[in-house]
Amino acid sequence: VQLQASGGGLVQAGGALRLSCAASGRFFSRYSMAWFRQAPGEDREFVAAINERGAWAAYADSVKGRFTISRDNAKNTVYLQMNSLKPEDTAVYYCAGSTKYYTNYEAYDTWGQGTQVTVSS
Repeated sequence: VQLQASGGGLVQAGGALRLSCAASGRFFSRYSMAWFRQAPGEDREFVAAINERGAWAAYADSVKGRFTISRDNAKNTVYLQMNSLKPEDTAVYYCAGSTKYYTNYEAYDTWGQGTQVTVSS
C-alpha cells in the first residue's frame, strides 16, 4: 500500500479542515490506519487511529472531541476531520498504515508524505 495525504492548509483558530489520505495498492481494507503529526522542533506524535473496518477509533487526549477519523474502504481513503482548530494543532500531518491492531502505535510502518496544517491565532 502506498499513501498520499492531502487537504492541509492555513486556517484561523476555531476553523476546520478535512485531511484525506488515499491509498493505492491492494488490501487497504486489511490495514489499520492512523494520523500522526509533527510540529517544528517536536517529536512526531499520535493523533488518531481507526481499525480495518472503521468500527473502532482512538484519539490523543489533545484532539478528543474536536477531531474525527473515518475511512471509506470502497474508496481506499481515510479522513481526518479537524474542527475547532487551535494554533497548537499546527504541524505536518502524516497518515500511516499497519497490519497490526489499530492501537499498536509503534507498529505503523507504511507512511505517506506529510501535509502541512497551519492554524493562525
